Amino acid sequence: MKAVKGAAASSTLAGRPDRYRRAIIGVMAFEREVELAKRIAQEAGALALDYQRKGVRAETKYDESPVTAADRACEKLIVEQISREYPEDGILGEEGANRESLSGRKWIIDPIDGTRDFVRGIPLWAVLIGLEQDGEVVAGTAHCPRQGLLLSASKGGGAWSNGERLRVSTKAEPGDAVLCFNGFQKAGIRRFSENLVDWLQGFWAVRSLGGAVDAMMVAQGLADAWIEPTAAPWDLAPLKILIEEAGGKFASLDGQNSIYGGNAYACAPGLEPAMQRFIGIPATAVR
Repeated sequence: MKAVKGAAASSTLAGRPDRYRRAIIGVMAFEREVELAKRIAQEAGALALDYQRKGVRAETKYDESPVTAADRACEKLIVEQISREYPEDGILGEEGANRESLSGRKWIIDPIDGTRDFVRGIPLWAVLIGLEQDGEVVAGTAHCPRQGLLLSASKGGGAWSNGERLRVSTKAEPGDAVLCFNGFQKAGIRRFSENLVDWLQGFWAVRSLGGAVDAMMVAQGLADAWIEPTAAPWDLAPLKILIEEAGGKFASLDGQNSIYGGNAYACAPGLEPAMQRFIGIPATAVR
């Protein structure tokens, strides 16, 4: 949809039904930011591929996760371009970028989500860029170069891929649903260890593709639920807005609508009761 700006916007929206005006304003609200994030994510993805073709070696960070020169170079590229366009916005990046906001807005960046996949040549890593305003994620993009995926979303503007509006699935029973579950080697999995296998066997299929791609599939309606037992804000920011704008549900494992809980789940609305029962979230807790 072509954006309408300034006085032209007021004229175009005058006399329209409220729901029409809300839809148009939603599409317009963060159009420039989304387009910037999409462009930068593609440039960062291309840069990462260049590094990968030349060969990369990983170092181990303080939290035992790997990092490469490609991660650092891609974060530098993303930060520089965002700073050029929005110098007063804050920045939080996985590889150390941290700038206080003067505008009430903050860009949250994972330059290569899935560095282990990246190092091993598994084509499931992604570039993640989210925008937070007054503590709420309002826009984001997720780009998986090796899969040719570029998803974006904005608050009230929907979730999109290649000009197509994204919708989560209508699945409501685990026996009909594809569950994505990650982090089996991390400490966060321990809370599920007692009855995890029995619960997983109730699903039509279970997949574990590393995080970002799993969430992107939920937003596209290709998978139906996703659990990430251990996650940082940069792992989640754009994925949250993608899933919510596609009509899905997102929360931390304690029921908060937040990317700062250290974990997350997301699903089609019909599966939320089953997810909450397993995780142990009272139905009234999600907010």
